[in-house]
This record gives sequence, C-alpha cells and structure tokens, in this order.
Amino acid sequence: MKVEIECLACIIHRGYLEIAEATPQPYLQFRAAKSLLEYMAKEFNPEGVAAIIGTMRDRIIKRITGNQDIYAEKKRLSNKIALKMLPSLEEVIERQASPKRRFRKACLASIVGNIIEFDIPEHDVNFDELENFFSAAEEDLAIDDISEIFEEAKKAEDVLFLTDNAGEIVFDKLLVKELKHLGAKVTVVVKGGPILNDATLEDAKVVNMYEIANEIITTGTDAVGLPLLEEQSKQFRKAYDNADFVVAKGMGYAETLTEMRLKKPHAFLLRTKCNPVARYFKVARGKNVARLMKP
Repeated sequence: MKVEIECLACIIHRGYLEIAEATPQPYLQFRAAKSLLEYMAKEFNPEGVAAIIGTMRDRIIKRITGNQDIYAEKKRLSNKIALKMLPSLEEVIERQASPKRRFRKACLASIVGNIIEFDIPEHDVNFDELENFFSAAEEDLAIDDISEIFEEAKKAEDVLFLTDNAGEIVFDKLLVKELKHLGAKVTVVVKGGPILNDATLEDAKVVNMYEIANEIITTGTDAVGLPLLEEQSKQFRKAYDNADFVVAKGMGYAETLTEMRLKKPHAFLLRTKCNPVARYFKVARGKNVARLMKP
C-alpha cells in the first residue's frame, strides 16, 4: 500500500506531537524536527510505504530525544481500561449459540479494539465511548469476510496472530481463544521494541496473553507493521513461513503486507482510521474491515 500525498500531513503531524511529548527541551525538539524534515525531503515519494516512513520517523525522534517509549503512559492506561471491559465482552461471546457466532463476535471485538491509536489527524480515542463502538460493530462493518475467515481458521493447524496496539491486545485475547477452540496452535506476535502505542512483550504480560496463546514471540524489532526482511528475527521469520493462516491486525500490517505476494491466507482486521487506507479498501473512513486475502 503506497503513500498518498495526504499521508504527508499525518506523518508530520504525528511527528510534531511525538516530539512535544518526548522531551520538554526546545533544542532537542528543534533538532528532532529538523532531522525529520530532512528525512522526509529525501524519502517521501510515491513509492514509499507509510508504515516504513513512520518507523523511520519514530526512530529519528527516539534517537535524538532519548525517549525510547513515548507512549508508555497511554499504553498503560489503554491496557487498564480494556481489561476492565473484558469480562462483559467475554459474557457476550459465551452467550452465542454456535462456534461460528462466537468467532464472529470475537472478530468484531478485536476489530473495534483497533480504534485505540493516538495522534492520527481527525481520529480521537475516547474510552468513555468505546462501548458504543462495540454496540455498533456490525453496523460499522464495511467489509465482512468473517464467514470466509472462519472457514479458513477451521482448516488451520498453525495460526500466526500479528497484534497491533496496547489495549487492543486485550480484545485480541477473545479471538485467540476462539482460534484455539477451533483446534489451532496460535502464536501471538508483538513488536520487538516500543514503537507508537504498539504492544510489546511487556503488554502481553500485563494483559495475561500468556495464559491463552500457545507461544508469544516478537517481530524482532521496533517497526510499524511487518519489518523489512533484514530486520526480522529468525524466530519470527520461521513462524511466519511455517504458519498456514495469518491474522493481521491494524493499518500498519495492512500497509506492509499488501506490498508482498502472499503465499497463504491472511485475515486483515482493522478500523479505517485514515482516508488513504479507507480508499485502498474502497470503504469510508471510520469503518470496520474484515478482509480475507488469499494467494
């Protein structure tokens, strides 16, 4: 998924907000801003991928400001709030009459969790309204391949689950549990280091993902979406190659995996929080997407 000219405003806007959050020191703020603008002048072009450019942006800011986890407090709060909401969603899923209905509700909860992302222009995270988004999950579902995803999941023996954000990973537990009920071994993947508000091993521990997943690994690095091949750990590469079904959460994985020739079925579960991603999937902004892509 290539960048559009609209991505420029988002990348710079998020960079500004991250720099302001990362350090109160004006001289460091200006150094980081200058380095970011120099990078953008060289690398922002029609062949770019927003997730890769965003990764480089954040690495510049972390290197210059020295703040390695800019969203740490927001991640902590997201996990705390999501964990409080989890029991009521578990009850909803348990009330479903069939495995297919449970799977559907778990998919929808996981997708709605993708709302929890900060500093995207015109996208606000209001935790007080999150329950309303769960209630409207079906209504907001612009692409509904959940039945097809369910059929692929039933056939899968080895599922790789690529998580996205902190807080969101709490609701991912519901879907991981349903995948296991269908008989799959589920390997959950988090980021290898802090990047935006993406989930890391620390978040997986805090939300007790270890109690559900068969295995938890990292991508091997702090990259948005799928890391460049040279940055992927051998453990991640082996897990990705060996999986017969992949669940990919969020816009970052959609932006990067759509640049690849997929060799196995992938379920893309996300909220379209920006116009370029919405246009790629041919839906409106602010909609839920459950898209199955096959080789």
